[in-house]
Amino acid sequence: MKFGIVPINLREFTDPEMVIPFVQRAEALGYESVWTAEHVIIPKQYDSVYPYNPDGKLPFKPDASIIDPLVALTFIASATSTLRLGTGVNILPQMSPLYLAKWASSIDHLSQGRLMLGLGIGWLREEFAAIGVPFDRRGKRANEYLEALKAVWTGEEIDFRGEFVNWQGFTMRPKPAQAGGVPLVIGGVTAPAIRRTVKYGDGWYVIGKDLDDYRAHMQTLAEECDRQGRDRQELEITAYWNYYGEGLDSLAVYEDLGVHRLLVNMHALRAGDVTTAMERFADEVVAKHGKE
Repeated sequence: MKFGIVPINLREFTDPEMVIPFVQRAEALGYESVWTAEHVIIPKQYDSVYPYNPDGKLPFKPDASIIDPLVALTFIASATSTLRLGTGVNILPQMSPLYLAKWASSIDHLSQGRLMLGLGIGWLREEFAAIGVPFDRRGKRANEYLEALKAVWTGEEIDFRGEFVNWQGFTMRPKPAQAGGVPLVIGGVTAPAIRRTVKYGDGWYVIGKDLDDYRAHMQTLAEECDRQGRDRQELEITAYWNYYGEGLDSLAVYEDLGVHRLLVNMHALRAGDVTTAMERFADEVVAKHGKE
């Protein structure tokens, strides 16, 4: 199993003097990856419902310090050599797809092929309004953006004409270091998100409430792969792990479900400060069960 740390761009991880020693130690201990979260802003009051908390609210305050994911990962990339870098997840339809393609290609080039681009369609309508992009039809827009990203990363002259994207007569250099472009890791567990994962994704970023919830999500994914005629083994599956609540015995369940990577929130381990938590989890789990 691969083990990653999430989120790496919030709270104390926004301190440059703290985060670099932390990620360098994580790399030395055998963690495979670090992952970010994204919000440009969080309004003090919002009516939109966060889908992963029973109360419908984010698990951190609206004024929480959050470093832009791509900036954070570029900073981390410059101080590490093997640690993979994931966005978990960036909100695709509220971004310019061409700027995103350029940023991601540049990071992948400079990091020598370590970026994984996790992408979702977003849920916070008030954030879209602040940015000035439409919330409606964001799923359809995201689908087209995903196609366009793959097309422009080939490094060939682009001719992509769609409803939302019209790119013609240019090439993107440098192209990503990874063959086929930056891996696209699609986030979400709704039916449209799973369809999007199977159609466009190189991987799936999934958050479940408990093991039974994960079992149901994996069954839905398998059924959608059958419908679209895609081999599920082509998708690398990244999942949150509630290690504190589920314990080490649950690792075998995730392996049986076909999960390739488990992400752990250092705060959720309840081991004191995040560095202590990282060291302890590495000793208890990563050293014995981790692989690159």
